[in-house]
Parts: sequence; C-alpha cells; structure tokens
Amino acid sequence: MQILVLDTIHGGNAIGDAFLSRGDKVDLVDVYRGGSPVSVEAALSRSYDLIVAPVHLDPDHPLLKAARVPVISHHEAVRQLVHGNVPDVMVEITGARGKTTTAHALASLMPGNGILHTSSGTFRFPEKTLVSRSSITPGSVLAAVKLAKEINGWLIVEESLGITGAGSLGIITSAEDYRFAAGKKSAIDAKTASAGHCRRLLLAGRIPSARTEGVVYIEDAASCRVTECTVTLGGTTRRFTNPLLALPAYRDCLMLAATAAVMLGIDPAPLASFTALPGRMSARYDGDVLVVDNANSGTNAETTIDAAQYARNASGHDGITLVIGQQEGDGAVCEGFAPDQQLAAIEAIRPVHLIRVGRVPDSGTPEEPRHVPQTTARVASLEEGYTLAQQKTTQGSVVLAVKTWR
Repeated sequence: MQILVLDTIHGGNAIGDAFLSRGDKVDLVDVYRGGSPVSVEAALSRSYDLIVAPVHLDPDHPLLKAARVPVISHHEAVRQLVHGNVPDVMVEITGARGKTTTAHALASLMPGNGILHTSSGTFRFPEKTLVSRSSITPGSVLAAVKLAKEINGWLIVEESLGITGAGSLGIITSAEDYRFAAGKKSAIDAKTASAGHCRRLLLAGRIPSARTEGVVYIEDAASCRVTECTVTLGGTTRRFTNPLLALPAYRDCLMLAATAAVMLGIDPAPLASFTALPGRMSARYDGDVLVVDNANSGTNAETTIDAAQYARNASGHDGITLVIGQQEGDGAVCEGFAPDQQLAAIEAIRPVHLIRVGRVPDSGTPEEPRHVPQTTARVASLEEGYTLAQQKTTQGSVVLAVKTWR
C-alpha cells in the first residue's frame, strides 16, 4: 500500500516506520512545522491508498479536504499495526485529567513483570526502573507494546485524546470536555469514539457510550466515604483506606484504579499504601513553608483550587504564593490551561503572591480583568517560578499549578 502519514512531531515517524517494516510505501508530512522531505504540495499531487492523520489536525486541512481515500487516525493505525501481537493484559488510559495517577496506582497492584508508559516516563515493573521518556501520543504505544512483549509482561499505557482499542481494558478518566482540532471537535466525543474496539471499558462521570456490553461506570461500581473506598463488581466486594481519598484529585483516580483491578481479578487492598506522586498534589516542607506540587500535564482550575485548599488546611496558614500558568514549548498543548481557567483559579484562591508562567494576557483586557490579584512576577518556566516563590515566601505555603509534562 502507498500510505500518507501526517504529523511527524506527534508520533507520526514511529507509525510510518511501522508501516515501512511491514512492506508498505510511506510518505511523511510535517503538517505543523513544514520541515518534512515531502511537502503538503507534493503530497497533494500524489496518489495514496490510505491516509493516517492525528485526531487533533484541523479537519479542513488541505490534505484532508482533498482526500479521496480512507482516512484513519493515529490511534486506529496503531491498533491495526499491533493487532494480534499485544500483551495478554494491556490497559489503555485516556482523559482530560487523572491519567498518570490512575496508571501509576493500577501499576502498583499488578503482579509480575510489566511496562508502565505515562507522561512521567516509561518504567519496568516490578523494579520501577525508568526505561525512557517519550510522549503519550498513539505512536509511542508501538514501542511500549514491544517492550512488554519482550519481557512477557503486562502493559499499562497513558494516551492523549483517545486510545487505540487494541488492549484488554480501556479507561476514560474524566468526562471533562473541550474543543480541539481548530475548535471543530469535541474531546470527549473523540475519546469515546476511539474506544469502540475495546473489549472492556471503564468510564468516569457518566460519559455517554453507544455500547453497553463490557462497559462499567465508576459510579455503579465504587464509592468513597471520607478515606475508605468500596468496590462492588460481579458479586465481589473489596475495600481499602487511604488518606489521599479525601482529596478529590486522588479520590477519582484511586477509585478508577481499584475498579480496574477488580475487573482484572486483582485485589486493590495494597492501594492503602499508595502515596502522592511528584507533581500530583505531593506535599513537602521547604524550611517553614509547605510546598504543594500540582504542576503536571493535567493541571486545571479544579485541581489548582483543590491544591490551595489542601495547602491551607495542612499548613494552618491562609497565605499562599501561587505559581500558575502553562509552560510553553514542552508539548502540553492538546489539553491546555486556558486563561479563563487560570483566572477562575486565581480569583477563587486570592493568593498573597501571584507568579504567572508562560503567556499572560495584558492587564485590563477581556482575558485579564482589572480585578485579578496583582501579578508579582512573570516567568517562562516552572523552575523559575518555584525559585522566585521560595524567595518571596517566608510562611504559609507555595502552590505549584503549572501545566507542563512531568
């Protein structure tokens, strides 16, 4: 087959290589930067049997509008490429937030050898050894599948904007929706559509699903009472306690991981000892100042407000230095931290010091009303923001709420 693969910077190269290895002819086009050997104009003049495009590409892109052959997503391409050659247990996780924590929590319960691939890295279990770091685009699933097959182990993969459907269980962690692909697509619609081939599916937040067979809604299977979680599924009931269940950001993730474990025939009781991940509401003291680190790829207004409340409760002080924004240029673009979300968090928290990271709207504009607390400083990165926060804060707490891949 003559195949056109679009978007080389979000996993397209890996997908193209996989098609080449099976004997297909492939053209690769960098649709965002224009740096590929095959240009958009050249591709428009050629004939193809199949086009593979990322789900986040503008549907009105010239190569899609001119298509006269089947067009499939990167997710679907990976599903076809790994068909019949995946680990016996392969769990795929997507969602606007909670992916990484859910993945780590579930991995902590899995027996024997396995591979965990998330935005925080690719790890070999049970050693928890860091193997590599790569994106959570569908193309990265190819290497993760290969690693898991080599060790005859299980695989848990975090993916952006959908799943391949090649695994034994798919999880969508959040019903939160937003527009993408030049504002022309719904994120939750894309994620549920991608799950159509899943054998079993676990859904959060009453996410609409066209199918009923093999689907479990977290609200039907799990419940929490303060710090105790109960999962009842198929006549089996399991319970565990963990202080993190009192935090909304962790409660949902631990409920999902526990329910997924029961679906896989695993007891979730060891989640009682699961601890906060770096950048996911982890707390530590820097001298007399409490630092709550919630800077990750899923940071949004809701988790930022939760982090601030947690910081005030734990430190016993109302004063907060808030480091907030979106770090530019590190790939956290598909599910951004929009200015209105940042403003909602800032207005709810009312920090003593406000350090903004990344692009900041001008004061007095519709994006940045005058009543927003005065910005102490503007910096380019999380690291700069934290360093400045340490200098400015002598009591109370620092809350790190920067959208960035970690």
